[in-house]
Amino acid sequence: MDQIATLSALTFGAQAFVTLFVILDPPGATPIFLGLTAGESEKRKRRMAWQGAFISLLVIISFAIFGNLLLGYLNISFASLQGAGGLLLLITALGLLTGYAPEEKPGTSKNVALVPLGTPLLAGPGAIVTTMLFVQNAENWGQVSALFIAIIVVHILIGLTLMYSTKILKVIKDAGVDLVAKIAGLLLAAIAVEMIVASIKAYFL
Repeated sequence: MDQIATLSALTFGAQAFVTLFVILDPPGATPIFLGLTAGESEKRKRRMAWQGAFISLLVIISFAIFGNLLLGYLNISFASLQGAGGLLLLITALGLLTGYAPEEKPGTSKNVALVPLGTPLLAGPGAIVTTMLFVQNAENWGQVSALFIAIIVVHILIGLTLMYSTKILKVIKDAGVDLVAKIAGLLLAAIAVEMIVASIKAYFL
């Protein structure tokens, strides 16, 4: 009986890992990460890669534990959350496409690893809702444990993927960096539009 329960937990964890890996899509986030961190030092890029992964991990685990309670208390629907995330990504995408960056106050530095990379790009509505559904479908503590292990492993892979992606910039040089930023902006805009459209559809369907 214990063996069957263990196998069930492993299967559940494997399903959660594959699903979250596809949704979070570390390879797909790579060009956007490179575009957002263009101009930063190699050391800072590596640090931002892990910061983005950590923030995403923190947000997803927080929603896994408190998500239903928080959204219910604030009376926020998943559609509203998705629409807000899409608007935030769209603003960032337009900045990458036009080369415009808001002026920073003296003594402050903008960390794109927190927003928009950590959330809502990685820890977006899709990943958050999927994780909450897995929590609801978990039948025992073994499956819950497998789910959280899967979440952690996925984010370790995200950190490693983003960290090693910085080596690409040594090959493509400055002109390539600018090209990557434009491509990243276009991809990010497309993701943002999809999120906004999905949010609008959810209100009418």
